[in-house]
Amino acid sequence: MKDRKLIDGTVALVICAILWSTGGIFIKNIEWNGLAIAGIRSLISGSFMLLVTRRGFQFSVHSKNGKMDKISTAFFWIAALSYALTMILFVAANKLTTSANAILLQYTCPLYIILLAPLLTGEKNLASDYITVLGVMLGMVLFFADGLESGNQLGNILAALSGLAYALATIFMRRCKGNSGGAMVLSHLITALICLPFVIQSGAPSPKSAFFLLLVGTLSIGIPSILYTVGIKKVRALTASFITMLEPLLNPLWVIIFAGEIPSTKTILGGLLILGFIMVRSVVQNKKGLPEGQ
Repeated sequence: MKDRKLIDGTVALVICAILWSTGGIFIKNIEWNGLAIAGIRSLISGSFMLLVTRRGFQFSVHSKNGKMDKISTAFFWIAALSYALTMILFVAANKLTTSANAILLQYTCPLYIILLAPLLTGEKNLASDYITVLGVMLGMVLFFADGLESGNQLGNILAALSGLAYALATIFMRRCKGNSGGAMVLSHLITALICLPFVIQSGAPSPKSAFFLLLVGTLSIGIPSILYTVGIKKVRALTASFITMLEPLLNPLWVIIFAGEIPSTKTILGGLLILGFIMVRSVVQNKKGLPEGQ
């Protein structure tokens, strides 16, 4: 049963990462301020989740006897706020520093999980986890070596904070007692409200921008958000962060297909290094029969 949960969770997160990675291509076709895009994207994706899942939305978590579970509700709100911060900080960072810096610093997420998950979830780290983190970080440096620039320091700080926020979101989504989907919807609502002034300032989008806003809200965020809430309940927080690293690895693939830009040797080696370490870790832990899901 645990093996089945692990497979289902892994597949859900892999598809999630693939769909997340399409966002960059779509956003390039939207003639709007970045924060305005983030706001409408979240409004569309949050509405899409409610429509597809057909679940009533609640602002709290309740136990089986119907009473509000205060601890789980606190985790619920921390998860929602953390993911909203992840989206807002990342978009803001992209406007201030280089895209390479922004995505590389956000995907320091596993390092924060290594430090915080044992304290916040009781998930123990293994030797293979630490080795994988080091390998993944080395791969990320190689992957973005040709594009790394000093960038704006405020942008770099915001990108690093988005990595911390992403780690907290990943950790606390697992503590919502089956209501991670509600936390995800709430995070999109929070993002939409915070970014509302930028939406108003940007005015009405062109037909082309409106079309790509719909795509980025449903295909790049809405569907992946549903898959993420399914996957995060079935694998460890650290495993989830490793799997979703497929997102920055796949971004160049869409660039190759749609823009004809061929990645450098360092980029290819970095990507192979990351995938290799993650695959080896999975094989080692599966052979040892180590637990993943709840």
